[in-house]
Amino acid sequence: MEVMRPSLTSAIAANRFGLGARPGDLAAIGDSGPDWLHSQLTGGAPALAGLQSTAQILQQVYSVRRQIHAARLAAQSHPASGAADPAQLRHLARSLPRLLRPIYRAEAGARFHAAVVSERPFIERLVWFWSNHFAVSIDKGILAGIAGSFEREAIRPHVLGNFNDMLLATERHPAMLIYLDNQMSMGPHSRAARNIERRHPGRRVGINENLGRETLELHTVSVEGGYTQADVTSFSEGLTGWSIAGPQAWRFGGEPGTFQFRAAMHEPGAKVVMGRRYPEAGYEQGVSVLRDLARHPSTAHFLATKLARHFIADDPPAAAVQRMARAFSDSGGDLPSVYRALIDSPEAWTQPLAKYKSPSDYIVSTFRGLGLTVNARKAPVGLFYLLGQPIWRPGSPAGWPDKTADWNGASELLKRIEWADALGQRVGPRRDARELAPQLLAGILGDETRESIARAESGAQAVTLLLASPEFMRR
Repeated sequence: MEVMRPSLTSAIAANRFGLGARPGDLAAIGDSGPDWLHSQLTGGAPALAGLQSTAQILQQVYSVRRQIHAARLAAQSHPASGAADPAQLRHLARSLPRLLRPIYRAEAGARFHAAVVSERPFIERLVWFWSNHFAVSIDKGILAGIAGSFEREAIRPHVLGNFNDMLLATERHPAMLIYLDNQMSMGPHSRAARNIERRHPGRRVGINENLGRETLELHTVSVEGGYTQADVTSFSEGLTGWSIAGPQAWRFGGEPGTFQFRAAMHEPGAKVVMGRRYPEAGYEQGVSVLRDLARHPSTAHFLATKLARHFIADDPPAAAVQRMARAFSDSGGDLPSVYRALIDSPEAWTQPLAKYKSPSDYIVSTFRGLGLTVNARKAPVGLFYLLGQPIWRPGSPAGWPDKTADWNGASELLKRIEWADALGQRVGPRRDARELAPQLLAGILGDETRESIARAESGAQAVTLLLASPEFMRR
């Protein structure tokens, strides 16, 4: 079969929808960009093997915490015995970071490696998109150990499935429950609350509204969806009892570190959320609210807008948004149907490649474009810190921003150029940027960039100019 000549269509497919072209990709895609993307929607998202489950990680966390707690109790009970050695206590206090740090590096390295070598980069980009939509951040507590397993367990298996399933998987995952403080949320009229008040008269307990609020505001209907503070409170009451099995769960037939519904902490009674009444049903009450939020028209429009902004333009084309929102509603939240509507939107193929790459996009597209290898076990994940977007550390439940203005500041650009220069010095003698430029940027490579690379004084400078070019910086 004749190989299609690289075109604008192939450049859009590889850069806007994928994670950057590799040598030969654009020629292979040719003018069949939409077909190339559609073909990637067949089969599930590739799994990342050889990593621990969230439950396994949390069980290790429980073990370390027991050791720390026991040492502190011993120090308090026998101060004269030497058990209160400050150096020993400091060593124990650092044992949790020592446990979590290599787990984070392994998870982030596996993710980085998967993106660089992927033959289905559209799927990897979708995993990243939804992981950012349901953001957790490693700067809180033990999230450094389980942010990666959250993405593998709650996002990746559902990225080619139904949004309702992804929503339920994310909201009940231990990482989300910990990040948004729901694991100890207790209804003020629950059995557990009454027991506490009986033992400690005057002490009051209450719900935590973080999970309920962020699910409404950030994960489903959005701030424009019409919910009220009363809806937040009622929904949060419905989510009381959504918690995590503790270290003694084995005694009751459970597995430590997994989701657990604690009926004693659940606020009893019917709840009203966004005009709908949900009778008391324990765990299923919260599930019913999530199911209705997943198919709400505002959720369809909100998600379609975010997808269009991410894949097409900072100012999402209204026609594309309407097309995807309709596909979402008509299919009952079937995500591949939404992706097909995105791919088939004419606006996705006519808008210029004007979005400025995020640091993560820039790093991965550089590795793909230059054919650099990534050892998953020793991946240079520090690069993401260096360029301003550390993996799983957006700093807020809103996730990383997704507009050009959020990433194209002078200091951010300087960091990229400095890294591109250092990389050019290292790999320039082994890469011919004059040959690479048309292979990576065919259809969008401008004469000025082509000429500047051709006139470079060295191979190192040519690589730097390629990586620092406006065409390479954008998608």
